[in-house]
Amino acid sequence: MSSAPSSPEVATAQPIGRRSLGVGRVLIIVYAILAIGATSRAAYQLATIYSSARVPITLSAISGVVYIVATLALLLPGRAWYRVAWITISFELLGVLVVGTLSLIEPSIFAGSAKVSFGTVWSYYGIGYLFIPLVLPVLGMLWLRSRRAAVAGG
Repeated sequence: MSSAPSSPEVATAQPIGRRSLGVGRVLIIVYAILAIGATSRAAYQLATIYSSARVPITLSAISGVVYIVATLALLLPGRAWYRVAWITISFELLGVLVVGTLSLIEPSIFAGSAKVSFGTVWSYYGIGYLFIPLVLPVLGMLWLRSRRAAVAGG
């Protein structure tokens, strides 16, 4: 014998999407802020001083694209976007670790033609952005991992 749910909450229960929780909203907002900041910075530098520091400005543009895609992947529902979020955030963490390490051991890579330092969002592990670029992908991965069951369920 099957019995009907005794409360409306049980009857309307649905898997929780990535956007619906407070932590997810905060992650999306921070990613969106970094997307706007990194992309606008790179666009300005590409238009005005690209020939002075090609490597760091290109890396800034790449980081901006990564943050845009990560923001969309966290915002949009579905398994495919969940996978894109994992790929993008993993790439972001790898970028922060590689660029951060290179900026410490070989800072000349980030010097312009006049030996002026041009950092990227990921230089020195994101020190210019309060280390948010280093911490954010780790938090994003932990949060995505905690949402795996919700995504698999629907």
